[in-house]
Amino acid sequence: MTTYTVTSTARINAPAAVAYGIIADYRDGHPHILPPKYFRNLRVDAGGVGAGTRIRFEMGAMGTWREAQAVVSEPEPGRLLHEQVTTAPIETTFTVEPVGPGACEVTIATRMVHRGGLGGGLERLATTAFLRRVYRAELTLLDQVARSRA
Repeated sequence: MTTYTVTSTARINAPAAVAYGIIADYRDGHPHILPPKYFRNLRVDAGGVGAGTRIRFEMGAMGTWREAQAVVSEPEPGRLLHEQVTTAPIETTFTVEPVGPGACEVTIATRMVHRGGLGGGLERLATTAFLRRVYRAELTLLDQVARSRA
């Protein structure tokens, strides 16, 4: 099985601790950075903040909504948060790096399986373009929410 990764990075005009706190809080933070055009019905099944949190959500693409479940871990608390989808071989990380007083860079990266052949290649191109749009919208919302909470 071959995997590929889609990433998007943006400067967030708030301290790294504020941005990370929003990302890690699946009850009162993360829901505010999910673009409703692409995500709906985020529910917390266990935990709620950081490692050990279990979530369900729906993601929409090309007119179809699919439910996913994920478990959250924090390989580097305060810097790196990891979501492992339990219903598919997909994992997403959020990496927060300070870039000066009152600002940070956040990278969202998703790794998934690449099907072989021409169909798989076309699917990879379409998925990459789609996820980059989703992540740009998510990072824009994160910047807005983080600035309001800083």
